[in-house]
Amino acid sequence: MNIKILSANSHLYSTQRLVEAAKARKHDVEVINHAKCDIVIEKKNPVIIYKGHKLDHTDAVIPRIGASVTFYGTAVVRQFEMMRVFTTTESQALVRSRDKLRSLQVLSRAGLGLPKTVFTNYSKNVKEIVDQAGGAPVIIKLLEGTQGIGVILAETRKAAESVIEAFNNLQARVIVQEFIKEAGGADIRAFIVDGQVVGAMKRQGKEGEFRSNLHRGGTATVIKLTDEEETAALKAAKAMGLGIAGVDMLQSARGPLILEVNSSPGLQGIELLTGADVAGEIISFIENTVEVQ
Repeated sequence: MNIKILSANSHLYSTQRLVEAAKARKHDVEVINHAKCDIVIEKKNPVIIYKGHKLDHTDAVIPRIGASVTFYGTAVVRQFEMMRVFTTTESQALVRSRDKLRSLQVLSRAGLGLPKTVFTNYSKNVKEIVDQAGGAPVIIKLLEGTQGIGVILAETRKAAESVIEAFNNLQARVIVQEFIKEAGGADIRAFIVDGQVVGAMKRQGKEGEFRSNLHRGGTATVIKLTDEEETAALKAAKAMGLGIAGVDMLQSARGPLILEVNSSPGLQGIELLTGADVAGEIISFIENTVEVQ
């Protein structure tokens, strides 16, 4: 098969592993910088031009779209879909996953556990917002933030109100969430490919840090998901329409709570920690799906 990996950086661990896994299975594989693609929209003849050449004879596409280029990246994925090429992440699911508020609403409708979340249209009544989220401490998140950037723990009511007011004055949209104290600064990342959990890890924030992102000094350990956690992770990926997903959950007194569903999860942390061949699973997903079509 001819597989294209949409990635702005061919040197990233995830991109390199996908190239290795595809070559190991004798597929033709090429890394395409989606930001440098030109799109030609025409009746019955959608075309993508890359470095002066038409991208045709493509069987499958693996989108690795960074948050900063979501708009153009999804346009390129959508164009491949118009060309009847299988994509491991559909353009619609990609757009949905990048919108924190929309994602939470989709997950809520699917009946999944979530931290209580409050969103307003720059309401002046910040006291009520904090109350609705369960009172201080609360987590305040910028809707556009990624990788733990723009996430603030406000430990007191006064701090929470001040931060919300400051963001409102800047016309920056935020959501306010209850703080799950029993999670102890840890979360769970479940990696899902084609309706199966292929790896899971527990990430623990460093001392005094409530964010557990590994690049922020967090540590990770291999974890076996409980049945309830596995069911929640699979249900979350399905609700979001994602064939490949990194589902982030908190362990709470009322069961697993979904924090976020990532549509371009990194392979490095999960593969190096668990020893799982996640890249190989993604190529298998393509092989199984494209043969069926």
